[in-house]
Amino acid sequence: MKPRDIPNLITALRILLVFPIAYLLLSGRFHWALGLFLLAGVSDGIDGFLARRFGWRSRLGSILDPLADKLLMVTVFLVLGWLELVPWWLVVAVLLRDVVIVAGGLAYHLLIGEYAMEPAVISKFNTTVQISLVLVVLLGQIWPLPTALVGGMIYLSLATTVLSGLHYVLKWSRRAWRVVKYE
Repeated sequence: MKPRDIPNLITALRILLVFPIAYLLLSGRFHWALGLFLLAGVSDGIDGFLARRFGWRSRLGSILDPLADKLLMVTVFLVLGWLELVPWWLVVAVLLRDVVIVAGGLAYHLLIGEYAMEPAVISKFNTTVQISLVLVVLLGQIWPLPTALVGGMIYLSLATTVLSGLHYVLKWSRRAWRVVKYE
């Protein structure tokens, strides 16, 4: 193993954290689930920092890192929906957005050509809102929080999820149209 492999190793470990987090949530151990969720978040920051700071970026990392993020968030949202801590319509919106983005990326790759995923500002904001919602929901299971806070976060998460999904659809549709138009 070389030092440049460290970010990918951290990302792989983050993927492995998904299953214990889901188990802890399902078994009602919210303190521990919150701790591991925070550890996963910190590890995401560390692997990104190392990759950027030392130039340890790799094609594998560019695939694994967003995959780890999606796996964590989709799993957590599914479990929180199952536990009725977030509404199912939000879980469906989060899943549908990710399916649309992946299907669109795959279609673009197969029909148009290679592309590089560039997270948009709205997408980064959406991720921040979704993570914040998970934190608020988990904290709400440990300490009483105002229901308006959780409700507001749920609707904000829905809004950013929809806007982010629409942004990707429009951006990549325009890009595909330009490529096809000028060929």
